[in-house]
Formats: sequence, structure tokens, C-alpha cells
Amino acid sequence: MTGQREMQQSTTTAWPWRPGNAFEFLDDGARFFARMLEAIGSARAYVLLELYLVNSGAIATRFIEALSQARARGVRVCAVFDSFGALGLARADRARLLAAGVELRFFNPLRLQNRLLNFRRDHRKLLLIDGRMAFVGGAGLTDEFATGTAGEPPWHEIMLQIAGPVLTDWQHAFAETWRRCGSELLLAASPPAAPHADGAAGRLALSEARQRSTLANDVIRRFEAARGRAWVMSAYFVPSRRFRKALRRAARRGVDVRLLVPGTRTDHPWVRQAARRFYGKLLRNGVRIFEYQPRMLHAKMILCDDWVSIGSSNLDRWSFRWNLEANQEIVDRGASDAAAALFTADFAASLELSRRYWRERAWLDRLRERIAGVLDGWLDRWRGP
Repeated sequence: MTGQREMQQSTTTAWPWRPGNAFEFLDDGARFFARMLEAIGSARAYVLLELYLVNSGAIATRFIEALSQARARGVRVCAVFDSFGALGLARADRARLLAAGVELRFFNPLRLQNRLLNFRRDHRKLLLIDGRMAFVGGAGLTDEFATGTAGEPPWHEIMLQIAGPVLTDWQHAFAETWRRCGSELLLAASPPAAPHADGAAGRLALSEARQRSTLANDVIRRFEAARGRAWVMSAYFVPSRRFRKALRRAARRGVDVRLLVPGTRTDHPWVRQAARRFYGKLLRNGVRIFEYQPRMLHAKMILCDDWVSIGSSNLDRWSFRWNLEANQEIVDRGASDAAAALFTADFAASLELSRRYWRERAWLDRLRERIAGVLDGWLDRWRGP
């Protein structure tokens, strides 16, 4: 079609490394929501939005207003929300988006006849503006990321702002999800983003429900190749045996292996208990474990030497079995230093678990871990279709 191009690429293939990108980490909602709203306000051609968690409230209202204003300027707005994650989006807010001219689609609508297929969810988080700027990470449109006491939201999150050639791949990935929810995505042709002279190398890593995960394989390879550090930040950390072995082997090689996981402030306490049953063996093999204390930890990031991966994936078995996930990989000293600074600040606000503490923990904690482990083991064996 003249003047248009079809954004289409299989998300099961490996994505290339692209040099010349600019990356900036945005810590907590006060920073990243302001940047995202500003970016929508600057859009001139199109806005692409893909989200899992969308709940009506103050922050959702601000985004609905920004998207409506973009449409009033003649900007095309395409939004994909997960049908389960967006159950908290009120009918009135959905009507406002449609009335403004936003092209709104829902991934895998819940239906009784779908049975186990209802577990397949789009967990990705992406905002892309005009092919020149994107935001990825773990945040959704819900007030838990935006409001709280003492100027801090109750949920701790990190988003990544991106500019550069890797945006082409993020746009392809969005187009594939859009196609799965309806027709092809046709956008006005525009030149690819120019590389930055001193930019970093970046690559898109995806996980497709029920398919072999390039994202998971990339992380394992990085654990196995790590020489200095392997730090993991995860909101819901219930790793596979393969992940646990890779972490233990790295620690035994002398790598500084650390896990940053939620403390008692979590929205899924049984997931935390299921993860804690693995801590004893990890601690005995030299893995350091930190439980974040001030707020709920929702961020998802991995740092192996100078390699960084940040995005939607919690690196748990549920994510790789049922969810669509997307992470941005970066190889760059500046980006790894910035990520390390965020990790270090969060380690300082955490309780580090010791082997002695672990041996002496309360019997009730042990019982909860055992029960949660039985449930997790049952879910792990229940593979569905």
C-alpha cells in the first residue's frame, strides 16, 4: 500500500542487537508517569500503548485525558489492554476512550469456552510515540504506582525510556499483538530512528505463552557467563530448577550473586512463601538474598556484569508458561552503572537474610512455605493444553 507499511514480524525469532540507542532508567511513578504523559502530549503521528494492569482511578483518568487530547490533534492512538488485567477499567472510562476515537482492543477476552486458554495473558508494558520514543518496564495504569504517603507510591517500580534504532523492533512486537487482536497495523511510513553517536547496544527479548522463551534462555546464558556480578530484582520470584542451578553455580564460581525480592509488603504473600522454600539451598551456596522493606517491590530487572535486562517479566515459571512478556536487553557500561546504582540503593533499604536467621525462623513460616510449595508444585505439574 503506497505511503504505508505493514508492521509484521514473528515474535518467535531472535531479535538483532542494534547499536546507537539511548536508555534512561526512571525510578518510581512520579518520574515515569510525568515523562509518559509529556511524551503523549508531544505525539504528532501515532501513540501505541500495550498494558496488562489498567484500573480506573486518578492516574488512568490523566492518561485517558492525554490520549483523548492526542486524538483531537489528529494523532492515531492504538491501545491493547489485557482483558483480565483491565477488569478494573470502568465501562465509563472505556466509553470515553472509544468516544475520543482511540482504537481499543483487548487481548484474549475471557470466555467460558476458552477454558484453560483463559490463563494466557498479555503481561507486556509498552508506550511508543511516533517511532522516536518508547517506555517499557513493569508499571500499569493504577494508582498503586502513583500515589502514597510521604510522596512515595506504595509500589516501587522502574521504567526505561528508550530512543534509537531498537524502537523498530518494539513497534514490530506491538504490531504482532495488535494483529492477534484483530487486523494488521498499518502506519504511515517514517524513517527509522537514527543511531546515537555514543549510544548503547540494545536488543528486544520476548517470551511467548507456551513457546520456547528466548528471554529465559538469554538470562540463563548470562548467568552462566557472569564473571563479576549477577543481580536479580523480581517482584514474584518462583524460579525454575534450571534458574536456581544457574544461580548456585555462578555463586560457587565466586560471582557476586544477589536476589532482591519483596518483604512482607506484597500483594501476593503466598507467592513469596512459595519462593522462600528455595532460599535455604541458595544461601548455603553463597547467594545473597535481600528482602525489600519500605514498600511493595514490583520492579523487574537483571544485571550481569555490563548486561542489563528490564521489562515485564518476573522470570517465574508462570510468566514463561502462560504470559506474553517483553524485556529490553542492554550491553553498555553506562547503563549497567546506572542499574547498579538503583540496585545498591534498594539493597540498602532491604533486610539481608543470613543462614543463621534462616535456620532459626519461626515454625509458622516453615509451615506456610511448605503449603505454598505444595500448591506451586501442583501448578507446575498442571501444564494445561
